[in-house]
Amino acid sequence: MDFISGEILYVDKPLHWTSFDLVRKLRYKLCRGLKVKKLKVGHAGTLDPLATGVMIICTGRKTKQIESFQLQTKEYIATIRLGATTPSFDLETDIDFTYPTDHISEELVKETLNSFIGRIEQVPPAYSACKVNGERAYNLARNGEDVELKPKILVIDEIELLEYDPQSIKIRVVCSKGTYIRALARDIGTALNSGGHLTGLIRTRVGDITLDQCLSVEDLDNLIPASQVNNEKE
Repeated sequence: MDFISGEILYVDKPLHWTSFDLVRKLRYKLCRGLKVKKLKVGHAGTLDPLATGVMIICTGRKTKQIESFQLQTKEYIATIRLGATTPSFDLETDIDFTYPTDHISEELVKETLNSFIGRIEQVPPAYSACKVNGERAYNLARNGEDVELKPKILVIDEIELLEYDPQSIKIRVVCSKGTYIRALARDIGTALNSGGHLTGLIRTRVGDITLDQCLSVEDLDNLIPASQVNNEKE
């Protein structure tokens, strides 16, 4: 593979890694293995540290294609706990409020999910990479500052209920660029009058690239000849 001229890699991002962690570690390994000081490496769409799944990594001149990948439709499998909220809308922060779930039924969940299909407005999470006066929103939120973000228009193509429990649901979501599944979990919980937050997220597809086509982090070492791979533990 010619990483300097440019390659496109499909990688299953590990849990707890940031998207930048994956790019940084791959760039480090490639630079060491190929004996170069600099190499362009970038990703086509951020995944939260608590999410796993498809990430498209581009190197060299292929980084020019990043924007086209970012525009492609994405598919997720999301697990949402109902009856409780957190400030970050996921497990990064502790539960702040709890709500009753006795009124929730499978039929009500299905009706509610259907109401999100199509063009919708979504307010991004305060714990997000959106910028407020030049500062990342998550930095402000983690410092206890109030963050106000403007709603964005996005498209939900499909939502399918995969598993149902009055206190937890698993859904499949097909959506446009810019969709925050954490914010969708918040909005579904609000629509059900119970609150909700994300407890698990897997990105299963970006465009035509599916999870079963992705390399693991361990597979990445095999892309460089064994004599060039840096075996030093990081």
